[in-house]
Amino acid sequence: MPTQALQASTAAEAYTAPKLPKNAHTGSPGLHGAIWFETVYQDEKDTSGKTLYAIYHNENYPETLPYNPRSGEGYLDKQWPLGLTDRITPAAVPRIGVMKSTDGGWSWDNKGIMLEDKQPRLILNPHNSSKTFAGGVGDPSAVAVGEYLYLFYGEYGYPGVYDPTTYSPDTEWSGQCISVARIKITDLDNPQGKAKRWDGMRFEAPWDDIGAPIASLQIPREKGGGPASSQSGGFHWGPSVSWNTYLECWVMLMGHVEGQKWVGDKLYISFNPHRDLGEGNNSQAWTTPKLLLQKPGHVIWYPSLQPLATPEDIAAKHTSMKLGKKARLFFKYSDLGRYFSTYQIEFEK
Repeated sequence: MPTQALQASTAAEAYTAPKLPKNAHTGSPGLHGAIWFETVYQDEKDTSGKTLYAIYHNENYPETLPYNPRSGEGYLDKQWPLGLTDRITPAAVPRIGVMKSTDGGWSWDNKGIMLEDKQPRLILNPHNSSKTFAGGVGDPSAVAVGEYLYLFYGEYGYPGVYDPTTYSPDTEWSGQCISVARIKITDLDNPQGKAKRWDGMRFEAPWDDIGAPIASLQIPREKGGGPASSQSGGFHWGPSVSWNTYLECWVMLMGHVEGQKWVGDKLYISFNPHRDLGEGNNSQAWTTPKLLLQKPGHVIWYPSLQPLATPEDIAAKHTSMKLGKKARLFFKYSDLGRYFSTYQIEFEK
């Protein structure tokens, strides 16, 4: 057997799935729907390094999370838009939550939802033709600064109550793209209701209310920008944020939606020179995104920068959230269903 095939087989056989909480019964409190871990934060207070917090993207539908009039949570199956597979699946609604592990990631406990949009802000038929989301918040990237965890995430809902009789695509666009919220690290064990979204001036918007996106990351309407519910797209999404010790600034990678089902063949990059994201409007001070990579004929999602397996990176304890002069570019060919790491990036001052 070829060595490469043997190594791949051995790695797959050696994989042990972590223990995750099961979904609660429909209508009961607890975890509902599918989850994706997007960022893992290692608790600095635990010297063993085994206490971890996972920030997850969670997707649901009216079937998995039906509307509860008492709590306002969940969704009504009325005028619901189609999802990625058209008549087979409905559009999903993402939200963002927290899980915790105290054994280095072998098992996890659900701590609850940190950010979500409720039913009144969802964009329904006849206006939602994106074949992805009905609204919501998702695809987060989190970084720790001081006593806070800052979450950069995709904003996909209507910036107000959606009413089909007064709906405006310009209004929808104005409240979407990439946004930021923050939560005290000490609140991660009980996060619901604790996070605050940026409201345009400060971190004061409630966890389930209307915030303001990062204006410099929005694509202007006259340059092809558009709402998330449209067939043509026209917005950045899927942020991945890291601190670069060589540049001494934050680096953000992101995708670019150009059509239904979130097709897009480009990745973009933006920079923020302010280490303290909590001071003034530092969290908003991102440069206009520049094209990083294009793969014509493909759909590319989920870009991130990863450390190299060099003695220097290992000694510096680089991770996907802290990197140096060189890093590996990692992203997914969505049309192929595969992740690739073909390129290295070298930064210059």
